[in-house]
Amino acid sequence: MLDHSDIPALMQDIGRRARAASAELAYAPADAKRQALEAAAKHLWDNRDAVIEANAKDLAFGEEKGLSPAMMDRLKLTEDRIAGMRDSLTAVAAQTDPVGEIITEWDRPSGLHIKRVRTPLGVIGVIYESRPNVTADAGALCLKAGNAVILRGGSESLHSSQAIHASLVHGLSIAGLPEDAIQMVPTRDRAAVSEMLSMVDYIDVIVPRGGKGLVGLVQREARVPVFAHLEGIVHIYVDVDADPVKALAIVMNAKTRRTGICGAAECLLIHRDVVDTIGQGLVKALIDAGVAVNADETLQSIEGTTPATQDDWGKEYLDMMIAAKVVDDVDGAIAHIRQYGSQHTDCIITEDDEAAARFFQRLDSAILMRNASTQFADGGEFGMGAEIGIATGKMHARGPVGVEQLTSFKYLVDGDGTIRN
Repeated sequence: MLDHSDIPALMQDIGRRARAASAELAYAPADAKRQALEAAAKHLWDNRDAVIEANAKDLAFGEEKGLSPAMMDRLKLTEDRIAGMRDSLTAVAAQTDPVGEIITEWDRPSGLHIKRVRTPLGVIGVIYESRPNVTADAGALCLKAGNAVILRGGSESLHSSQAIHASLVHGLSIAGLPEDAIQMVPTRDRAAVSEMLSMVDYIDVIVPRGGKGLVGLVQREARVPVFAHLEGIVHIYVDVDADPVKALAIVMNAKTRRTGICGAAECLLIHRDVVDTIGQGLVKALIDAGVAVNADETLQSIEGTTPATQDDWGKEYLDMMIAAKVVDDVDGAIAHIRQYGSQHTDCIITEDDEAAARFFQRLDSAILMRNASTQFADGGEFGMGAEIGIATGKMHARGPVGVEQLTSFKYLVDGDGTIRN
């Protein structure tokens, strides 16, 4: 066993083993990967009491660190949440294996037949905070796509993540796949993160999943390519032609269902012509539900609001708080979102097709929605089984990063003694 205090040596060893495992996984049978994930799902559920016990240690650690209620909610595992992880593992297992899929093929006048086929990325490093379910989602998605993965969970979720990781390793063992295919960094030492960011010989891409501080650090320091999962500064614009019943249901769900997830609404934009009708109703309903509404000058006349400051625009609260502002029209909403958004998820509530089309055309967020709760910004809800994150960049992967997004492609070229003139 390597000394965990020698972080460079520890990480080099993990990297070497991951690279070796990835070479084997690249041609692993689809049935073996499916069997591994199904066995992991069963093991996780059968051992749920041990997972909850491990999670209790993390919750105690989180209390000591003074984590916010929203962060504690992200950290907490219940039987229902473990059932959700089990179901995600099963859903990913049931998906079509992407490796070797022919994306397109064509013939050339030269006599060549060319195919573009999906191939694994190789080794993926996932650095994440708080939510231990990322351990299961990331491990499952990477495996399904034929990749080895190195998981570095948040220090506050170490015990929970290790318990979940044990189920993934059990699944690999049952299916006869290399157990090094899914490795967990076994230390809270932050030096392990710095090592991962420079492991260009072993890691093909880094996926950071967490707050602005973590993602910013990774983007600044990584020598390995990064799929950036930036903060979710999620806007909902209530148009002049919004249906009031739909608007109430959507806004309340988008803000209050779970405040600590990246698809939670953080800013409410209201068309000036419906401030005294739909707008009043929405703001009062949020306040009645216990949401602190940081309002612009126009909305401050509503009892219970607090004045918004400049810092409230473009803020990810991840809590029972929301910023609220009046805009003149859909173009005003678009301008505000362009200035303060994070290109994650933004929504328009309207019955006007033209306004919706303008919103969709002129914004470039990874996910744009109409008349639907932004809490659907999730790979599982998109039918991907699970997600490793929501990529807000524009290269390679964008939006929910599922199995297909964790592959690259290669060209297979067939000839018959074909030579070039």
